[in-house]
Amino acid sequence: MPDRRRRKSLTIFRPPLAPLTPINDEPPDSAPATLRKRRPNSIGQPESPASSPIDAGISRSNSKHGLDRLVSMKRGTRPSSLFGSLRSLSSLHDENEELTKTASSPSSLSSVGPAIPDVAAGMVIHHGALPEVGPMFRRRCPYLVLTDNHLIQFKSQDRASEMFPSVPRSGGQSVPGSSGQARASSVRHSRLSSTSSVYELQSSLDGLHSIPLLHVVAVHKLDDGEPYFSIEVAYFNDDTNHASTMTLQIHDPRESDSWLTAIRSTASSARSATSVPFSQSLVEHTARALEQEQDYDPHHFHMFKVVQRANKSGKRSSSDDLTKLTSKICILAIGLFKVHLVPLPKTTRTSSSTSLSDLNGTSHGIATLASVKVQTFDDSFQLWFRRPLQPSSALHLAALCVNEVVLWLRQAAEFLRPEWTEQPFAWMVPQTLNDELLPVPAEEEEHRDFDRTLTAYCAAYGINTSTIRYKINYSCEDAPAFELLPITGAGRIKYNAMELLAILRALRYNESFGTICLSQTALDPLHGLYDEYGWEHTPWTTRSGETVELENQQKASVLIQEIRALAVKSKRLRRLDFSDCLTRRPSSAGAIPDVGCGICEALSPLCAKQYTNVDWIILNGIILSDVDIDYLYAAAISKDSHFRAIEVSNCGLADRSFLAILQALSHQGSTLECINFSSNFARLEPLNLREYLDELAYIRKVDFSNTYRTSGPEPLLELRTLVGWKLEALDLSRTSINAETLQAIAGYLRSPQSQVLRHLRLNQCGLTGGNVADLLQAMADYAPFRDLHLYINENHLEQGHDRLAKAISQSLTPLYMTMEMLEYKDEKNFGLLVQAWTQNTSTRYLNMSKVSLPSEAGNETIAALESMLGDNQILESLNIAGEHAHLEVANFGSGICRALTGLQRNKSLKLLHVEHQKLGIPGANALASILEENNTLEYLYCAGNGFTLQAFTVIVRSLATNRTLVHLANMDEDRVAAIKMVDREIDNVRESGVRSLTMPTKATVNTVKRSIGSAVSGQLPFSSRGSGSPQTQKKQHSDKELAGMMDTISDNWHREMTVMHTYLTRNRYLAKKRLAATEDEQASVTSSLYGSNEATPMGEPDRQLTTTNKDDDDEVVDEGDEGTEEALMMSKKLTLE
Repeated sequence: MPDRRRRKSLTIFRPPLAPLTPINDEPPDSAPATLRKRRPNSIGQPESPASSPIDAGISRSNSKHGLDRLVSMKRGTRPSSLFGSLRSLSSLHDENEELTKTASSPSSLSSVGPAIPDVAAGMVIHHGALPEVGPMFRRRCPYLVLTDNHLIQFKSQDRASEMFPSVPRSGGQSVPGSSGQARASSVRHSRLSSTSSVYELQSSLDGLHSIPLLHVVAVHKLDDGEPYFSIEVAYFNDDTNHASTMTLQIHDPRESDSWLTAIRSTASSARSATSVPFSQSLVEHTARALEQEQDYDPHHFHMFKVVQRANKSGKRSSSDDLTKLTSKICILAIGLFKVHLVPLPKTTRTSSSTSLSDLNGTSHGIATLASVKVQTFDDSFQLWFRRPLQPSSALHLAALCVNEVVLWLRQAAEFLRPEWTEQPFAWMVPQTLNDELLPVPAEEEEHRDFDRTLTAYCAAYGINTSTIRYKINYSCEDAPAFELLPITGAGRIKYNAMELLAILRALRYNESFGTICLSQTALDPLHGLYDEYGWEHTPWTTRSGETVELENQQKASVLIQEIRALAVKSKRLRRLDFSDCLTRRPSSAGAIPDVGCGICEALSPLCAKQYTNVDWIILNGIILSDVDIDYLYAAAISKDSHFRAIEVSNCGLADRSFLAILQALSHQGSTLECINFSSNFARLEPLNLREYLDELAYIRKVDFSNTYRTSGPEPLLELRTLVGWKLEALDLSRTSINAETLQAIAGYLRSPQSQVLRHLRLNQCGLTGGNVADLLQAMADYAPFRDLHLYINENHLEQGHDRLAKAISQSLTPLYMTMEMLEYKDEKNFGLLVQAWTQNTSTRYLNMSKVSLPSEAGNETIAALESMLGDNQILESLNIAGEHAHLEVANFGSGICRALTGLQRNKSLKLLHVEHQKLGIPGANALASILEENNTLEYLYCAGNGFTLQAFTVIVRSLATNRTLVHLANMDEDRVAAIKMVDREIDNVRESGVRSLTMPTKATVNTVKRSIGSAVSGQLPFSSRGSGSPQTQKKQHSDKELAGMMDTISDNWHREMTVMHTYLTRNRYLAKKRLAATEDEQASVTSSLYGSNEATPMGEPDRQLTTTNKDDDDEVVDEGDEGTEEALMMSKKLTLE
């Protein structure tokens, strides 16, 4: 199947602030309409505390009678020190800039709150006397009354009794006209003290200070220690942006609980009965703060009024101490990736200054949430956040809507980690909240929302997501495979610890990947790294909930814990590739023993105890210590491990460690599929190999390449061992092969067991042409036209070359042949090889690149190449590329241009590699003539041939009549080389002094243009002529002219590349149409034969971004013929998509 690989790049940049949407009134999955403050009924009725016994016997007071009596009284003066130290809370300057306005009508989000009920119209819930305050001879006894809509403070109990007859007068007397039931009220009341801030909601009546319960933000116990049992009531007025607190000091804990329960339940009831919207200015202020953090998303935006509580535990408190405890009312906003504490905007009604710290809020990534704790006795709750390798940061908060806050926060965390069956934070909430968990919005994305989870961790850890690149490979074993690519960014060569942790934790619980490939990714930043501040990310259980019982798991390094988490938290994951991911070397000296690479320690116990489904581990390129060998040995001897492969190529294995691992792997005979011991120091002993390899019955891949073997006549792999396997790949490259081993391989190729063999690599094994001929004959003896890829690179094929050429001409070769880097001392032998390939009818793919000849190919060799390219109608892919390196140059010379003309009559070739053959302009003309005549070639790779702008233009213009080529390299290498050539020629012109001392004449300018033109067309550089030094003023003038010529050349290159992409896009569209027509025709034939009416599904065209301009499109239309305009319209459409 085609390689469906796709590169990904991430970003957390959110779109600009969109029209504001509702916060909480609608269900989570409904479309937003307007911004309103969430009410408890939007997510279910909140838990209400148990009713207080003081509610019994409460009667409605005669509000009009009490109010008339209070108005008729003489207005008194307010006590000067009623509430102690007064202060303003958490204010900010108003924003002058306007955000994008909401799309809803003004009435949907008004700055005017709901109508506050009349103070005297409420029903008394609870009341009590405050301690005496004021000077000795002017002592007063304030009185506090709680109604169903207000918390009111009076100067005295008598004033309270006059407004509410149910409140007895001081001395036990009641107000005349009150009912006997009210006079005999058994409601308990207490003596308590109060502190508050300067901004209190006042009625028009002197001596009366009230707090509407709709303005109450939180009611919680103040953590002040003994001897007081204080309660803090925080309230906020949206209309005036006034935030205040009132503190009640109570000596009796039972009275404290009674007041706390009464105020909380009454305030909750009042808020549940009336919808209180947020003001427009407050919403805009909060949204702007989230937008500055790049975390604003109108579909994931929730805001709440909360109190950031003061914390003073374990110390004795006095009345003066309480005035120093500060609580801040602020906005808690839950964005897409973070939780924000946004300070309130500063009110315009106060001149108090605000510190710089108050102007900025705090933000914490939701992915760093470590613990949530909700108190059952008041409105307080705690949130702990912790980044890796850092201590936790606690937020002590309180809110009347605490249930809503934690439920929405839990939903946000589950939305960012939808695949996680167990969230990595402590959830300490009342059981009733667990029954009210909100459903997670369903937003299906690719690969189980991996991008979303990775972006969440990057936002939480402060990582730029554009540096992380990966691709998904669908054409490999255990697909799809996640493959991490090298980091991007200036000066960056590897990922740091935080970036690696974000990637690894985002991969947890993901059930879409069968393979995770971290090859070439340096994991050294995590090796030996320990997180001593928490263990919330330690994998204590498997995905199915089974407890992982491993010794000292919490003391393991971060690398070990993350690898274990990958293995145990996914059921689909089968393969882990750690090739070349650690550069460490085991320490051989010192008192401290080597701890190993960590990967073996992480995975071996899990496999032995069947905690994971990972059974293919790739450790290639990691130097293993004795500790690692012990872990691998202990896991491999356990049959419960069910290993399919442990690849240890280039791991520094000596004879002892090699035998230990091989002996242990022999216990996995019923499951082992691959052996890879290549590029190690160990010497292969045929007798030991036979003893252990005979135990392995299901081997599919064997790799003993680049290894040493002991001397002796014994074959490295015996025939009886080989015929016991059904191999798919055998690699013995760069390993000495004696005649007995070669005979065993030939015997295996003749056996039916070799029918599934797809790759046989015998590169640089000292094979002769006769040896290769014997292998080809063995393949053909079993079955001709074998579906096998034979690699015989860098062998000495000139010895016995006649037998090899004869075998090739008799079509004994498999479908795929690679014979790179062949060195011929006699050019005639290479000519015979080319002639043999001309007659061959069995090979479809041939790679003869980097062939080295004594000199340029002669006429006979060129004629043979031309004949092969024109007469071989079987080859579909051909690679005759040369090599251009610092110490090695291999090409066929100038005659290759003539040889390429044979492709004009070729009807089978679809892919051609002809790089680094120094084609120049003659080669470009040859390729152009081929493209004009050939109607089968689809892929052409011709970079590195010294093409100038003129040569590139010739090739591009030939595409006007070609309808089959779908890929042509951009030839960036040639473009850079051509521009450098022009630049060098300009420097030569400046140094040669071509310009005159006076204003340059027409002849002089023409000389410069011819010089640059010769460089553009690929001719020899202009030779310097003339002498003298031009004047500075004239030199500047000429420099501008030359710079303009350079810009013109660069623009022309890009213009030709644009035209090329337009033609190729057209051809891709036509290829799709031809494929669809062929499928429809096949479906029609099938329908007529079998009576089926089902149509063959048509694939979606590839979306490929191209850059086009109007002039280029018009030019293509003029040069094209029928169907071109339709193709170009589709090209534009694909470009827009």
